[in-house]
Amino acid sequence: MSKKGETNKEALQRLRENRMYRIFTNLKTRNETIEGEEGQEMIVQGQAVTFEQETVLFKCGDTEYKEVIDRNAFNEADMSDVIFNYNHSGKVVARTRNNTLKLSIDSNGLNIEARLDGTEEGRKLYEEIKGGYIDRMSFCFDIEEESYNKETHTWRVLQIGKLYDVSAVDIPAYDTTSISARSSRLAVAEKEQKALERAKLQKERSKKLLYKTY
Repeated sequence: MSKKGETNKEALQRLRENRMYRIFTNLKTRNETIEGEEGQEMIVQGQAVTFEQETVLFKCGDTEYKEVIDRNAFNEADMSDVIFNYNHSGKVVARTRNNTLKLSIDSNGLNIEARLDGTEEGRKLYEEIKGGYIDRMSFCFDIEEESYNKETHTWRVLQIGKLYDVSAVDIPAYDTTSISARSSRLAVAEKEQKALERAKLQKERSKKLLYKTY
């Protein structure tokens, strides 16, 4: 579950944080001519969040633990100042506060449009996205409300508290999602797996006792 090049200590630190990270694979570029000026706007677009799509967060034992983001999860989310950067770190290259980053929600998910020609770092990032070196996008958020289905081992994110950033990323842990699970989620998985192990041991013991009676 850890990122490439990340130490176990760093991975555990990420897992203890309340902030969650998810990755989607549809980042693309677009050029637009600036009317009355030389040059072009360097624009990247993508869907940062997909609603009602089941994604595997992590696997514990033989069980896959999944997540679905409810289509109403952003209804009351704080998106007052969201930034666009690279790998959730480094210099800000677009921002909602200065209108270089635009967010929109439709029936499918949360969409972003970022103009990157305002900074040297942004222009470099645009060229890397355009060249296909970077083609994935992640968003960082925290959860206000969620539910858990024990039968399907699936969390449903009902309400996102704050959206911190959307970010171009290079090497996600998975093709459709990258997990930074809160310790509470891992605790649920570990508790369930221990219960399954106890049930399995009890079943094996019962079989042995049954065999002894014959």
